[in-house]
Amino acid sequence: MKLTKTTMTKAYRAAKMKSGNIFLVGMMGAGKTTIGRSLANYMGKRFIDSDYEIQERTGVKIPVIFEIEGEAGFRKRETEVLRELVRQDNIILATGGGAVLSWENRELLKRYGTVIYLRASVIDLHRRTRHDKNRPLLQGRNLRSKLTELYEQRDSLYRETAHLTIDSGKQGVRNLVQKLMHKLVTFNSSKCNSNKNTMQTITVDLASSSEQRSYPIYIGSGILERAELILPHLPQKRVAIVSNTTVAPLYMEKLRIALENHGVTCVPIILPDGEEYKDWETLNKIFDALLKHHCERNTTILALGGGVVGDLTGFAAATYLRGVPFIQIPTTLLAQVDSSVGGKTGINHPLGKNMIGAFYQPRMVMADSVTLNTLSDRELRAGIAEIIKYGLIRDPVFFDWLEQNMMRLLARDPAILNEAIRRSCENKAQIVATDERESGVRALLNLGHTFGHAIENGMGYGVWLHGEAVAAGIVLAAELSRRMKLISETDVVRIRKIFSQAGLPIHAPKLTPENYLQLMTLDKKVDAGRTRFILLNRIGEAVMRADVPRAVLFETLSDCATA
Repeated sequence: MKLTKTTMTKAYRAAKMKSGNIFLVGMMGAGKTTIGRSLANYMGKRFIDSDYEIQERTGVKIPVIFEIEGEAGFRKRETEVLRELVRQDNIILATGGGAVLSWENRELLKRYGTVIYLRASVIDLHRRTRHDKNRPLLQGRNLRSKLTELYEQRDSLYRETAHLTIDSGKQGVRNLVQKLMHKLVTFNSSKCNSNKNTMQTITVDLASSSEQRSYPIYIGSGILERAELILPHLPQKRVAIVSNTTVAPLYMEKLRIALENHGVTCVPIILPDGEEYKDWETLNKIFDALLKHHCERNTTILALGGGVVGDLTGFAAATYLRGVPFIQIPTTLLAQVDSSVGGKTGINHPLGKNMIGAFYQPRMVMADSVTLNTLSDRELRAGIAEIIKYGLIRDPVFFDWLEQNMMRLLARDPAILNEAIRRSCENKAQIVATDERESGVRALLNLGHTFGHAIENGMGYGVWLHGEAVAAGIVLAAELSRRMKLISETDVVRIRKIFSQAGLPIHAPKLTPENYLQLMTLDKKVDAGRTRFILLNRIGEAVMRADVPRAVLFETLSDCATA
């Protein structure tokens, strides 16, 4: 959102008045003390460092406490101090790196203030802490390995606890404080402005050698008609809205009127509905309409619909006039938590799914959970498959939460839906920010997709929904992981159970193993003729493997593809 200097000054003042206590969490070396002091000075708050408070009260330094009482003794003292500190007024508190390990600490922080996760990569953390002798958990020879271990243990807990997340990597303190203020302004505005409905904002930060790019994901109930969220992202007051024959009658008019009330001219483009229309012919219908209405390079294209509409529209935007702005307004759960975020666009080919396309990022994403009220139960369940995936690949705490809340999610409880969407988008945004073009960690998002795409193609596009195929594919991947002695039988049972709870398939269709293997050779993860599989070391940790023995794969497909 672009703000004038006067408006921004007023917004900052409002943030200072409304924000109350701010608690900073993150790894040692993430900058909590440095950034906390600067933010406190800027906002007129009192800065407190919890580790410093523990040292002052005990009269000894942290390493000595660890040496005498061990980590358990220190954690007990830490909780005692936090119980008191969080109840103070108008403070910015920098917590210890391990404070989030305690459930009580996490609840205290969330209850008494706004929690901000200062996230930094292991490389940055190593650079900042490699000469520090006052951190007892980092002492020893292999610092990088220890940091990696602690990061993997704590990252999901930081994300579970935080209301806001910001990357504190290669940025100056002043720039970080400004970004934090922007986030606080948006957060407090959405929290306090009850007549606008509750809304949360997640930022996808994308960096390249020459530029820093980012875009917001707005998540809330009843935000579709909030045209003021869209206006700052339009180079000109003219848009083309691409939708389909199912979604357009439900939401096109609401969106069009909201935009036209702000002086925006709208060109509607209505496509047929269905995965089978994700092809060149349908793509050309978009081009035909854009050319017919003389849409220019600054005309923004809005994708209003599910994953097919989003992928087609994004690919059209990437190629029309060699690139025009576009915005994602996903109306299915699967699109809201997955396909609308990250810039993957494309169409299917008779020989393979999503084999033709481009990486092309939207200007913004608007996910209105109210649009899910008109979604069929089958489509809702298909979206839940992608939500479960995030817990499996990197967020075990989220997976636990989903096991506890699955029935409320299926019942479309608005609070649970918005929370599931938020946590899914957070997970994906963090991965995309690290690996925009899938050269590394982003490939882990394809858990179950190698098998899933084979199912969709083999059965005929549209027979199995994408989420259904992914669910069966993830169960196959889990079973393959067990047979390779990577994951326990207990974890495989939990995975089968949660998909069964969600009403999703846990058995793949009985295509022949040879047929599966042939279809999987068309997967985008094939490299030098070898299919690379996303497998599981445990719930919450995925890994890419290219060394899957053909005999084990063949046996898994023979035994487990039985639907």
